[in-house]
Amino acid sequence: MDRNYFGITDTGKVRDNNEDTFIAEKTSGNDLIIASVIDGVGGYSGGEIASAIARRSILQHLNLPNADVPALMKDAIIDADTQIMAEKLKVKDHEKMACVLTLAVADLSRNLFHYAHVGDTRLYLLRDGTLIKITKDQSFVGFMEDTGRLTEEQAMRHPKRNEINKALGFGINIAGQDDYIELGQSPFLPGDTLLICSDGLSDMVNKQEITAILTSRSASLQEKGEQLIAAANKNGGLDNITVVLVKNDKQAQAHEAPKPAAKKAVEPVVVPHSAHDRQPASASVKSPVKNPDPVPDQHVVPVRTNKGLVGFLIVLCLSLLAVNAWLLWQNHVNEKASTDQLKLNAIKPPRNVQEKKLQDTLNKLKGNMLILTDSLFKSPILITEPLQINRDTLYLIAQNGMVIKRDTSFSEIPIAIKPASKHVLLENFTFEDFNTVISSQNNALVFKNVKFINSPNAIQIIYNFPAGKYINGKIPRSTFKTDSLPLPVNN
Repeated sequence: MDRNYFGITDTGKVRDNNEDTFIAEKTSGNDLIIASVIDGVGGYSGGEIASAIARRSILQHLNLPNADVPALMKDAIIDADTQIMAEKLKVKDHEKMACVLTLAVADLSRNLFHYAHVGDTRLYLLRDGTLIKITKDQSFVGFMEDTGRLTEEQAMRHPKRNEINKALGFGINIAGQDDYIELGQSPFLPGDTLLICSDGLSDMVNKQEITAILTSRSASLQEKGEQLIAAANKNGGLDNITVVLVKNDKQAQAHEAPKPAAKKAVEPVVVPHSAHDRQPASASVKSPVKNPDPVPDQHVVPVRTNKGLVGFLIVLCLSLLAVNAWLLWQNHVNEKASTDQLKLNAIKPPRNVQEKKLQDTLNKLKGNMLILTDSLFKSPILITEPLQINRDTLYLIAQNGMVIKRDTSFSEIPIAIKPASKHVLLENFTFEDFNTVISSQNNALVFKNVKFINSPNAIQIIYNFPAGKYINGKIPRSTFKTDSLPLPVNN
């Protein structure tokens, strides 16, 4: 019987070493299948070591006796990141090493799989001949492809396709960020196949060709894996190529649709239309109890009084007077507030058209990326009010560079990043003449080609801690470097 999981890796046609590694095996209890592809970054000086560290951490954690599989997966990745960072600090030649990975754990007894993902390796699900991409590439080009801004072919040929935004070993506290690791689970039905691969496959072989190989009925998982490697090498083999396949080879259970239960005929109930028609509907229905003989009509003239009406009118008048007085007072308050606002507006200069357009664009942005072009935004943009960033993820990129400058009347912080923002990238910006440029609250900030001129306090970071509780831990030093940034990294 063909084994229902298989993994294979290949150096490719261009690279001299293979920084990829993989896992394709069952847990020690033989109840789960561990499938993972790990892509190292850092060449001979560390990429292979980072991959090996992550592989070892995954196997150690997922063979522990714990039923909470997602928690084990997350702990394994966090622990691997910690070990990679320790190795980088210990060995100078390894300071550029990192790795990206995708991890899936298949539970065939429950027809379910869990997954965890960091970087640009990929997880696909093949079901009924259709290949579905499960994970999201955590890279600029991957984001553009996932959001429809680039086609698959354009993304495969893009010069920045190997630049990644997230990886293990970037020096970011991933344990404190809930969204750094992409986690999820999905049904894994009989007949489904999981494909995990490095970008050495997805950058070389398009989705249509991958699907054709995976849907080949006569080939085993091993043969399909070898065919995928061969296809990537045939198309250039520019990177290491790694493939892991898992198949749910259980037989689908056919269930007979339950037949509806036969309904008993319901005897109609005759509803009487008049007193003469009232008869029992059936023998089992009791006859209604007859009302006693009615009392003969008596002509009684009620005694009327006006006291209640007079009291009601008095209360109504008082209420109307009170409402009228309250409306007059409220009108006075509103007029005063309008006057005060007019005075403030007279003192405060009107908001710059460029910055107003930028704030409106940020507020109405549907995706996570905003590219500022020269045709829409003219540099420099003068700031008269703080720009508010209140999105979970934002990539703000000035296509040809953008200068953000302080208006002479402005004395506040121009960029206010709210706590809801978990990840913000600023690229190709220059900030001039601000005392403090950015106010951040535990946000993950990434800078690329960002410059500060005459701005002594670039970033003000606010840490929010729970009140009345002891705090333990270390506030990390900044990882930003001048002229050479750790992010993004070429994978």
